[in-house]
Amino acid sequence: MSKTILIDPVTRIEGHAKITIHLDEDGQVADARFHVTEFRGFEKFCEGRSFWEMPGITARICGICPVSHLMASAKAGDAILGIHIPPTAAKLRRLMNWAQIVQSHTLSFFHLSGPDLLLGMDSDPAKRNLMGLVEKYPDVARNGIRLRRFGQKVIEILGGRSVHPAWVVPGGVREPLSDENRSKIRRMLPEAFDIVGLALDMLKDSFDHFRDEEAMYGNFPSLYMGLVTPDGGLEHYDGLLRVVDSDGAVLEAGLPPARFREILGEAVEPWSYLKFPYYKPAAIREAQGGRSTLHYPAGMYRVGPLARLNVCDFAGTPRADAELREFRRLAPRGRPVANSFHYHYARLIEILYALERIAETLDDPSITDKRIRAHAEVNNMIGVGVSEAPRGTLFHEYHVDENGILRKVNLIIATGQNNLAMNRTVKQIAQYHIKDGKVTEGVLNRIEHGIRLYDPCLSCSTHAVGQMPMVVEVYDAGGVLVDRVKRE
Repeated sequence: MSKTILIDPVTRIEGHAKITIHLDEDGQVADARFHVTEFRGFEKFCEGRSFWEMPGITARICGICPVSHLMASAKAGDAILGIHIPPTAAKLRRLMNWAQIVQSHTLSFFHLSGPDLLLGMDSDPAKRNLMGLVEKYPDVARNGIRLRRFGQKVIEILGGRSVHPAWVVPGGVREPLSDENRSKIRRMLPEAFDIVGLALDMLKDSFDHFRDEEAMYGNFPSLYMGLVTPDGGLEHYDGLLRVVDSDGAVLEAGLPPARFREILGEAVEPWSYLKFPYYKPAAIREAQGGRSTLHYPAGMYRVGPLARLNVCDFAGTPRADAELREFRRLAPRGRPVANSFHYHYARLIEILYALERIAETLDDPSITDKRIRAHAEVNNMIGVGVSEAPRGTLFHEYHVDENGILRKVNLIIATGQNNLAMNRTVKQIAQYHIKDGKVTEGVLNRIEHGIRLYDPCLSCSTHAVGQMPMVVEVYDAGGVLVDRVKRE
């Protein structure tokens, strides 16, 4: 008799989703699905607005990663204007984007996943949360708050406020950086470096306690995609799209982001409002000895910090490069790190990298120049803006008329691009832990943690924040409820 296990809603993620686990007649896991259950429709109601408004509008998709949408939207606006923004404006945008990487990765590691990592996957769910972390590890919780405050404070200094700043605009930015504010940011950096160093040590010391998780938390072959610099370095704001396969072979060495449609397709499934992007056939792949091309769902790829570290040749800063070399020892030589459990490690390396880049950029004498915006009218009917959000590559594509009024909007969000991989991860964890239909609280949390590895932002993808309790229901083949577990 087959059964279905329902986990609804999934907790400690940004948004509302559920998980269903389908058992076969022997009580073993046959399939698992990560469902995004509600719809938002941001793309449609942007039609008819001016592209000038879009940075401010799309930043309100999410309160966690508004800066990421600001960057991609403003860059799409730059493309519609057909301009190159002033060099100082580009540097200032990068500063804000690195600050966004710091604050968002810190939230994910310390506050959303920290309770699992430090309190244990099987710990009391009533205490396996931020307040439980504060109670047992107050210094760790405090460090997380302070490091996230650094990122938010840099965003506030640059943009006037830490959430939904209206500072990044098509053509550049609104206000320059003063010498006084540059000094303020500099004074905050030493503590931020100390905290991320402690966090790296703490995570690596914990690896021995999570050998099971290392073995089967999203540990499967896939493709990886991210932006790189023209010479192959780690990139978050600009650059070229690179795709590598599970053996480390480069499928796309450096595609201009505006040509993303040549390699990416979007599929839909009837059980989720979240799209399923995939790597579709490309001429460069067809020409390689007649090898078969990839398609949905075989064209599954991952984005985000793990993918970015897998596709780049180097980071480009001393301390991050040293950590990157150590990170790559987790996989056979020359191959990507395939285990999604190490998204945690990748996030900390990216925080370190962002701090080093912030320090380096603040030392640039031109960072306080006053020429920070270029002015132009509509010169192109299509504009594509791409940047690396904390969760992965973010695409904004705008089609406008001659007056700059939007006729069509397409947003491809990082969480959507990880959708296939999240589903595969849930299935892998469920198959490993669920035997004979037996589901414990610890197993449920491990399945949820498999989703939290990707730090999904479902408000960006489709909807808004959901409830915190979790209900698990088990149904037999006839639809009769045979078991129910409720987490308050």
